[in-house]
Amino acid sequence: MQAIRLHQFGPPENLVYEEVADPVPGPGEVRIAVGAAGVHLLDTALRAGKAGPPLPLPALPHVPGREVAGVVESVGEGVDRGWAGRRVVVHLGREPRIGGYAQRTIAAAASLHALPDTLSDEAAVAMIGTGRTTVAILDVARLTSRDVVLVTAAAGGIGALLVQAARNLDALVVGVAGGERKVALARELGATIAIDYTRPAWAEEVRAALGDHELTVAFDGVGGETGRAAMKLLAPGGHHVLYGGSAGGPTEITTADIYAGGLTVSSTVGPRITRRPGGLRGFEEEALAAAARGTLVPAVQTFGLADAAAAHAALEGRATTGKVVLLP
Repeated sequence: MQAIRLHQFGPPENLVYEEVADPVPGPGEVRIAVGAAGVHLLDTALRAGKAGPPLPLPALPHVPGREVAGVVESVGEGVDRGWAGRRVVVHLGREPRIGGYAQRTIAAAASLHALPDTLSDEAAVAMIGTGRTTVAILDVARLTSRDVVLVTAAAGGIGALLVQAARNLDALVVGVAGGERKVALARELGATIAIDYTRPAWAEEVRAALGDHELTVAFDGVGGETGRAAMKLLAPGGHHVLYGGSAGGPTEITTADIYAGGLTVSSTVGPRITRRPGGLRGFEEEALAAAARGTLVPAVQTFGLADAAAAHAALEGRATTGKVVLLP
């Protein structure tokens, strides 16, 4: 089979498209013919050799990727034979034996989700990782129709889903994104107000566009100066929800910031999420069900498997919209 392998940490060009042996499922495992594989920002950090929570650096050579949709080709010992031939989606976990950037991969049967015919491989693979994170963020935020919501990176994989979820509740949504194309997508997804946050005065533009409305919730997956500006836009008593730091790290928020604004600051990282009844699998089920109903429709940008290096470069260069997905 063909796969993407990393032999040395470094730039995107280190991702090599090459032939490798077909994997064989062991006890409790299945082999999946991959129809779509998710690309995550964490994948780019690991490829570059930047270890850190929540993932350690992999042993090399390494096939990246932890999100896969496709068809079960064969099953290992102890696995229900009924899985063979079924379309499935799965998150391969923290340290998969072989990652999803391949024509075939191995997954634990206990982690599989069967897919309905109405849900494409691309949409499913977007929802198993990015979707479950979005559902977890919404579980923390507890939005209502009375909220006025700011979504950073509103044209990204998570941001696109957060915009839709807030609009589904009839909340007023401000989507901020980088560049005209992404701003247009945020507006198409349902943002009431869409602003280009690469412009120096974007925060003032948001204030002017809100008029008499006061921002009650800020979803912050960007961090850095953008995250700080989003926090300062919150009305007294607002809720700042942290879920990432694509600008290089999470937003720095001090106790003085919290005290002065009467703010609530929440993080969606760590045990707070996994302790909920149902754990991560429960979030996966909710995300996939929402996509199957059409209440959350993931934005997806696809690349061929052989073009994984280009996908990484585009993602790092903030040139992508929605969830980045590889198609073998």
